[in-house]
Amino acid sequence: MSNEATGAQTARPSGADAGSLGYLALGLTLLAYGLLSTGILSGAGVKDAATLAHLVGGLTLFVAGLWQLRAGEGFTGTAFTSLGAFWAVWSAGGGAGKNATGLFLLLWALLALTLTAAGWNAGLLGRAVYGLLTVSLALSAIAAFAGSGGLGKFAGWVAAVSGVVAWYSATAALTNGGWGRAVLPVR
Repeated sequence: MSNEATGAQTARPSGADAGSLGYLALGLTLLAYGLLSTGILSGAGVKDAATLAHLVGGLTLFVAGLWQLRAGEGFTGTAFTSLGAFWAVWSAGGGAGKNATGLFLLLWALLALTLTAAGWNAGLLGRAVYGLLTVSLALSAIAAFAGSGGLGKFAGWVAAVSGVVAWYSATAALTNGGWGRAVLPVR
């Protein structure tokens, strides 16, 4: 019989926070998307990241977001579920024209700007992740509208840096939690 059915309360384990999982998924997806956008890997492009974007960026972020929302973490829950939806749609929308792509990226840049403002008090790493994501999406939108490959590559570098910051944030949280002290700085 379930605890809900019996009315028994069980303590929630302290490891129930999915924030690190969400930031790892966001970081790795942004890093892959960004690096593949730069053209530094011969024969690889943004479309090559579609499966990664769908499974890690879309599915994992979305699940981590739902987990966070259930735990009462409104900011990270909203950030992860909405960005999970972004990556799932992005990975499926392969044949969109430049205006549709530009508009899509511009609208998601507005979401990233909202996340930047809402999470401003979360510390330097949070501001960097969402601020750089906002800049990357805005530059990607302009590049799509203008058909500018050079600007798109620069936007890819900004996305990659945002990904590294998100990855570091999750790594620091997991490492510091595991050691029970600040091993990696987070502010």
